[in-house]
Amino acid sequence: MPLRILIVDDHAVVRRGVRSLLESHEGWEVCGEATTGRDAVEQSQRLRPDVVVMDLSLPELNGLDATRQILKDAPDTEVLVLTMHHSEELARDALQAGARGYVLKSDADESLITAVDTLRQHKPFLTSTVTGFVLDEYVRRGSAALDDLASVAVTAREREIIQLVAEGQSNKEAAATLGISVKTIEAHRANIMRKLHLRSVSDLVRYAIRNKIAQP
Repeated sequence: MPLRILIVDDHAVVRRGVRSLLESHEGWEVCGEATTGRDAVEQSQRLRPDVVVMDLSLPELNGLDATRQILKDAPDTEVLVLTMHHSEELARDALQAGARGYVLKSDADESLITAVDTLRQHKPFLTSTVTGFVLDEYVRRGSAALDDLASVAVTAREREIIQLVAEGQSNKEAAATLGISVKTIEAHRANIMRKLHLRSVSDLVRYAIRNKIAQP
């Protein structure tokens, strides 16, 4: 059976380049493309890819939270982060979310095929972007052991709402996006503001950017 790959990136030129590179490998097929984190979750549920190549900076639902949702539904799926961000913190966050690989877009020509092939064998692929202490911890104890490296103050649903609000969606728009009632959105927002000790939407936006939930 061919290796089925889902590409997630909001830039068409990146998706085309990644597709061309991956499909040059015999026995691999790109079964779908997604442009938002929410679209990635839905397509993953529908297409059941073996590997998801995931950008981090995505609208509606960021790549980290999309990864968490995909792996919650299909834990055998392998997620490879392909990003422009040369960041130890983001690499660690990606591992915490359950991704098993982290590749810079600038290194894609050299590393992408090898990374996907490594994840195909259910092994981690970590480049020099990931610093020694993260690599050692990941290989020695597995990504689950990294859970204690950072605490999550909000639930997955609250993170979704924070991102949508930070991206400028109204309560009504956020409710439509998530398929829940406006009253539920309002209740979540009030709880978020209280829990995080925030006073305004501007505070919420700053929190979202600082915690990599939304992009500036």
